Amino acid sequence: MSAPSLRARVRTEMIEEIKAVARRRLAVDGANLSLRGVARDMGVVASALYRYFPSRDDLLTALIMEGYESLGAAATSAAAAISEDDFRGQWIAACTAVRDWALAHPTEYGLLYGSPVPGYSAPQDTIRPAATVVLLLADIATAATVAGRIDPPPLATVLPAPVRADLRALIRQRAQAEQLTGDLSEETLGRVFTSWTQLFGSVSFEIFGRLEGTIEARADYFDHQMNLMADLVGLPNA
Repeated sequence: MSAPSLRARVRTEMIEEIKAVARRRLAVDGANLSLRGVARDMGVVASALYRYFPSRDDLLTALIMEGYESLGAAATSAAAAISEDDFRGQWIAACTAVRDWALAHPTEYGLLYGSPVPGYSAPQDTIRPAATVVLLLADIATAATVAGRIDPPPLATVLPAPVRADLRALIRQRAQAEQLTGDLSEETLGRVFTSWTQLFGSVSFEIFGRLEGTIEARADYFDHQMNLMADLVGLPNA
């Protein structure tokens, strides 16, 4: 394969510089991020950026996609580093990686999980990378189920029929894609989804200052929450 042309390399470098400056501006402007502000920081006119990002929304989408991919890669890599038969260890590692990534990238996390940007509607392309973490958690639960290593505690509540239908449809879709087998029950997937919302709720509370003045032992509190969710799903201790 031939090396990229000089023009292609320059374009790639320019795109990366624009995104780097935009990420810094997000810390200042938040939802008010604009191409004009990015251009001002770069010392160029806003029109010079249009050949790379035709609009602010295109730039936001690029940042969002990159954020989801980076976060998903961190969680996936952390889980993969754990023994393949230590399902609970994989679960905790993935969840901890999400928190670590958020603490290291609070501005990017805010873009992904903070208040919606006024006037911006994320395209369909962002859906799959946004689902990486929950699909990873579902894969861990599936592997534990296939291995006969899952034992969820009984609950007093039952899945409402409409929710069960939604979960069954998701299981079928993933089975067809050969990424999630039918061995995962609706009940287990429902518990995975509950854990997913608890994971990002816990991280968001910490990142957005909702634990100030209440919980100081943040890492211990988070670890406790994630272990509770592993208990809920029925993942065994190694």
